[in-house]
Amino acid sequence: MMTPCRHFPACGGCVSQDIPSTEYLAGKRDIVVAALAKAGVKAEVGDLIQSPLHSRRRAVLKLKSLPEGLHIGFHAAKSHTIIDMHQCDILTPGLFALVGKLRNSLEPIFGVGESAELHVTECDNGFDAAFRWSRNLTPALVTALSRALGGLGIARLLLEKNTVFEDAAPQVTLGGVAVKPPPHAFLQPTKEGEAALQQMVLAFTGKAKMVADLFCGLGTFALPLAARAKVHAVEGDKPMLAALAAAAKHGKGLKPVTTEVRDLFKAPLTVLELNAYDAVVLDPPRAGAKAQCKALAASKIRRVAYVSCDPATFARDAAILAAAGFVPGIVTPVDQFLFSTNIEVMGGFNR
Repeated sequence: MMTPCRHFPACGGCVSQDIPSTEYLAGKRDIVVAALAKAGVKAEVGDLIQSPLHSRRRAVLKLKSLPEGLHIGFHAAKSHTIIDMHQCDILTPGLFALVGKLRNSLEPIFGVGESAELHVTECDNGFDAAFRWSRNLTPALVTALSRALGGLGIARLLLEKNTVFEDAAPQVTLGGVAVKPPPHAFLQPTKEGEAALQQMVLAFTGKAKMVADLFCGLGTFALPLAARAKVHAVEGDKPMLAALAAAAKHGKGLKPVTTEVRDLFKAPLTVLELNAYDAVVLDPPRAGAKAQCKALAASKIRRVAYVSCDPATFARDAAILAAAGFVPGIVTPVDQFLFSTNIEVMGGFNR
């Protein structure tokens, strides 16, 4: 058992730092076991893959100015009180160091009682940050924020949808390919968890020559897959898909990558469309991929790799596939949300 952070258990960012390691790992795995059992899916649940401490590369920081100074951190458990963060065992060292710099730099700009939210992602070349704040972006505020936060390693800063400054286009690497994410783009929480998921998806899809990557995002799986297979990447978020298309165009040694903007909840790939592929990769949001799994069940597809951040919807969709003759392989929990109740899973289905 690790020594809990100085803010535990007040901080709502962690709920289980005081649980012995063996019990903690078993508890996380049991979340997946219970979800599958509830859905009536018979599948082996493998050992949990855990991201290391100090590996979380994105966070939603809460800010509020109080008479004693600016507080910045996470909400207290079941409260809107902000725990002023002076230690964190979850965030990357760079992201945690930024918190202290932000506290000092932003304090003169915030009026007492004023609050905001800052979404931050640590990219390869700096931080991508976006405020949610009641302030309007006036020329005076642009100047104040640029002076206060310039030199802190922030590549791009937005207030809502408006750019405050952009010293460099943020960049991340997926499958060895440089990608420039648009504002508010989704990334896996940790590089280590992302790499584990990529490795499992690549291993499961094997020698497939034509792969459909559905809910593809920025190309977490599409770009590694394209090193050996033709990939059709489908995503409802147009800016993320455009970033993926641009990256694939300039990536070296890749097989063709085609892209399609499509709301897969309302318009899943049809049976006829699916039958053109050797394998399908799914990585939906928490709502899962119920409609798409029904189409997969009726198709001739024989191999589905499913990555999910919600064991309950994963299990629900797994039941649809299993009823159609898909046999689930080992379902692997991946813990990218340390000391929380959240857990990610990857499962492969063959028929």
